[in-house]
Amino acid sequence: MLVLTIDQVRSRERPDDVGNLLALLREYPHVLAPERTAGDEAQVLLDDAEVALRIILDLTRRGGWTIGCGVGPVVTPLPDSIREATGGAFISAREAVDRAKRKPTRVAVEAASAERDARHFEALLDLLLVVRRRRTPEGWEVHDLLSEGRTQTDAAAVLGVTPQAVSLRAQAADLRVDAPASEALVSLLSKLDREVS
Repeated sequence: MLVLTIDQVRSRERPDDVGNLLALLREYPHVLAPERTAGDEAQVLLDDAEVALRIILDLTRRGGWTIGCGVGPVVTPLPDSIREATGGAFISAREAVDRAKRKPTRVAVEAASAERDARHFEALLDLLLVVRRRRTPEGWEVHDLLSEGRTQTDAAAVLGVTPQAVSLRAQAADLRVDAPASEALVSLLSKLDREVS
């Protein structure tokens, strides 16, 4: 199982945004509903590596959050509230979010019984996050349109630019890296989850 522990960055200097975070997290499939667990922190329990990665990529794009991903077993039967749930995945998520606070990407992954594999996954995730962090607003516009299944020609028409301009934006934004890297990360995280849960 996968636990995401998500902590608001500089919460003493910014308005509390956990309510909006919880609303966003509820849009994703989950095993136990996300809840505020302490102050400016929330947790969600997942059983799908693709969903976990989508949440991580979504929140890092938005900014303002530190994310710890814990991978491991969870004590069953599950309670009604995530605040009452326990197990290795929760312990790992706590360790991960604490470590993530000291990282430039503000994301860390822990799996107690497979620490080396978790760190390898995290290193590759960091590379993708660095690529995405450098992307301009124009690059994100193209990314979002192509993610909807549009062609570059369609995207050019929507943006009111030439197809060549869209191609240049896509190249500058490293869009050819994004989807294959995400697919590989999902595969690695799924494998890690199967090994330790």
